[in-house]
Amino acid sequence: MNSTRLALITATIAALVVFSGVHAQTPTNRVDSAFQKFWSATSPDEAERAVDDILKAAVTFDEAMRRLQAGRTYTAQKTGIVKLSNKTKDGVEHFYALNVPANYDPAKRYQMRFQLHGGVGGRESNQPRGTGESPLQGAEQIYVVPYAWNDAPWWSDDQVMDLAAIVDATKRAYNVDENHVILSGVSDGGTGAYYIAMRDTTPYASLTPLNGFIMVLANNSIDDGEIFPNNLRNKPMFAINGGKDPLYPISEVEPFLKHLMTGVDIEYHPRPEAGHNTAWWPEVKDVYETFAASHPRDPHPGKLTWETANLEHNRAHWLVIDQLGAQPGDVQSMPDLNLMRDPDAASGKAAGSFPLFNRPKQPGRVDLVRNGNTIQATTKGVAAFTLLLAPDKFDFTQPIKVTANGRSVFEGRVERNVKTLLKWAARDNDRTMLYAAELKIKLSR
Repeated sequence: MNSTRLALITATIAALVVFSGVHAQTPTNRVDSAFQKFWSATSPDEAERAVDDILKAAVTFDEAMRRLQAGRTYTAQKTGIVKLSNKTKDGVEHFYALNVPANYDPAKRYQMRFQLHGGVGGRESNQPRGTGESPLQGAEQIYVVPYAWNDAPWWSDDQVMDLAAIVDATKRAYNVDENHVILSGVSDGGTGAYYIAMRDTTPYASLTPLNGFIMVLANNSIDDGEIFPNNLRNKPMFAINGGKDPLYPISEVEPFLKHLMTGVDIEYHPRPEAGHNTAWWPEVKDVYETFAASHPRDPHPGKLTWETANLEHNRAHWLVIDQLGAQPGDVQSMPDLNLMRDPDAASGKAAGSFPLFNRPKQPGRVDLVRNGNTIQATTKGVAAFTLLLAPDKFDFTQPIKVTANGRSVFEGRVERNVKTLLKWAARDNDRTMLYAAELKIKLSR
């Protein structure tokens, strides 16, 4: 065989090998590979950058939905006290500890509870204190022990970002039950739980302020005019205060809790004999864990309320406020938890109300009620908002109707969109909260 013929045969064989290798990457393999990159992302931004590869693999909507609902494959991870850190988008380093069950099973979904500590004012740096073990343990779950300090108290946007980043990072490593993430805290941590829930409700199932007091947030050094008690309407609450607490006794706290109860689902357990401590925990932990287990988050609640004075904290689940501004069709008034009836009125003095928190500028608010494919919005001070439509809550074969303050603002069919599905899946990292379409509503005429 001459050298020319040998070279030709060799080149032909090589070409066949390359050709077969190309065709070995089937459409299914391309989708598998693209989703593996998506699941391996270490942050929402990285996951969102992986979306294009999934779209290029020509995945169908139904296939993408199936894979997103199934989620990533979890593997064995460190157990016990796992010490970690992150940097929020503002560049601040935060330390935190996970308490992971010794028998952690990656095939099982776990409840996760944040435990925010007290005594923020006595901490001068971001360095962790103690062993990282959660002080109030109950049912088997993943506990999260983050840290706050003078320059980054719980009542700061930095901590709102930190807790959101911890939720996301933990869900990427451990099989967290997205609908049982609980925001709990003691003393300053309890007060901080109120603050964080009023800034970011979406990730959390319930709120547990223990020995906390919402009115600490009315301090002039804290109240920035953007504290909205109406946002507490979205989640149930389990609260405890002590009668002998020298800081926040029942006699001072209870009138405000009873006021909140007019709009918030609160299970309140006053402890008349208790001081500013948690000595009562062994007696109430089973009651509390029953509350936590029986109040899962609804990822797509049929009723929503969100109020904001800026677009940094503009989302509650499937509602995103896009533009603020008074509109001719605004309702004149809405039930407002920021206005509390003067308790002196019960003593025969003139009845009246007073604001709990400052309002230096007019906020915007949207209340939503969903009934099948019909959405009723009640709005004030909002010019535009987006509705995120979940395929397990809306029938996309039928028209969707939206009214705002009694006026029809949309009626028609909406198409499912795989790019929208993947965009929000990348941002939320949540198997149970997926959106097929964005419906943008403008109220200006």
